[in-house]
Amino acid sequence: MRNARPLIALTSGEPAGIGPELCLKLAQLSLPARLVAIGDRSLLRGFPDIEHVPLQRPAVPGKLDPANARYVLAVLERALRGCLEGEFAAMVTAPVQKSAINDAGIAFTGHTEYLAERAGAEHVVMMLVGGGLRVALATTHLPLSEVPKNITRESLGRTLRVLDHDLRTRFRIARPCILVAGLNPHGGESGHLGREEVDVIAPAIAAAVAAGIDASGPIPADTLFVPDRLAKADCALAMYHDQGLPVLKYASFGRGVNVTLGLPFVRTSVDHGTALELAGSGRADPGSLIEAVKLAIELASAA
Repeated sequence: MRNARPLIALTSGEPAGIGPELCLKLAQLSLPARLVAIGDRSLLRGFPDIEHVPLQRPAVPGKLDPANARYVLAVLERALRGCLEGEFAAMVTAPVQKSAINDAGIAFTGHTEYLAERAGAEHVVMMLVGGGLRVALATTHLPLSEVPKNITRESLGRTLRVLDHDLRTRFRIARPCILVAGLNPHGGESGHLGREEVDVIAPAIAAAVAAGIDASGPIPADTLFVPDRLAKADCALAMYHDQGLPVLKYASFGRGVNVTLGLPFVRTSVDHGTALELAGSGRADPGSLIEAVKLAIELASAA
């Protein structure tokens, strides 16, 4: 029988950002889980359960210091190890600053990619949840110029399989309905505005349907993301980051949750960045982190 109060790892994120203070605001809530905040105890004083990971240098709110990049990764590694070993039922992550990690000479494109590599996951999918919507991404943190060549029949097929599997097993949706966006304006106009829909996206959808996945498209993004169509679907699959996330964030900013599908454990996160300009002010809104913890508890309970 699953523990009624699962143990959740809460990573505190970039030490100069709002992550640590958001964690402290969570400590004031009554939640059906036991949270372990991972980070330097000097940043988390007052949190009931702290897993101490020492800073490399003292943190100053709003002032990035690449010297603490390895600290940020050490925090993630501690949570990752606990999830893989079954110590934690889920991981919830506060935001990190990608630029500070890269400035330290460490290649880092984001939590999603880092956790996938470290966990040995074959294929992961970034999905945002909020405002009654679920929006997944076929590609994540890429320059727009790199998107088309990173959309292949094989990668889309894997993404659709992960989406279908995790929507069934973690979200308990018996037969998920997935709407797939096109890449080009007007869905490529039958190849006249780009051939990705004809040559790549439509064949990948057809193969998924043949395998029993309820996927449809490609649908031009400007007509996919309309209320009537979204109301009949369980998830929308966008081709790139800024095709899908503006819609989700318009519907739920400050309350949205980022979920990584395809990992061997539950991982959720906030839908915003480190907000350096707010760090140390006490004005940071914990709404997204609260929702991330609630969703992690729900998904861990379904596992």
